[in-house]
Amino acid sequence: MSNKLTPISEPYPDDVAAILKHYPQQNGYLLKLFRLFANSARFLTKGVPNLLDKESPLSMREREIVILRVTANLNCEYEWGVHVTAFAKHVELNADQIAATKTGAANAECWDAREQLLLKAVDELTSGGRVEPETYADFAETWNKDQQLEVFALAGAYSTVSFVANSTGLDNEDFAARFPS
Repeated sequence: MSNKLTPISEPYPDDVAAILKHYPQQNGYLLKLFRLFANSARFLTKGVPNLLDKESPLSMREREIVILRVTANLNCEYEWGVHVTAFAKHVELNADQIAATKTGAANAECWDAREQLLLKAVDELTSGGRVEPETYADFAETWNKDQQLEVFALAGAYSTVSFVANSTGLDNEDFAARFPS
């Protein structure tokens, strides 16, 4: 028996089935990532979905920019593609902005000044593990304390998602977008 993480299949253990009922589904389909998380009821309970709620202090657009940039920076096409497909249109990201989350500089012209600062902060987090002091001064002036912590939590959570999906070789969802060439 292998210890390699792979998405589990039905029938799910009762405790896992009870948790998975609260995960988003499309016509009864659970993402491969969620089924991979289901290897651990603890991880499934404590994991990422708790950050994707209506009470987030960030706008949905800002939240998606963070998620797309983190997953792009960590080369996680799986999660990047799922979020592009599921949320980009809803948060009004245009084709140039979607591509720029992977291939563009933080200061690309397709972003407004606030979004450029957000992207710069995320780039620093994913490359050096912190927002640099020069950037943090502006970051702290732009986002309140709740919002700052949310950015850090999202970056950390989607780093974890990227580590899991990339390390396990999780195949892309058939419906999901692919990185721009």
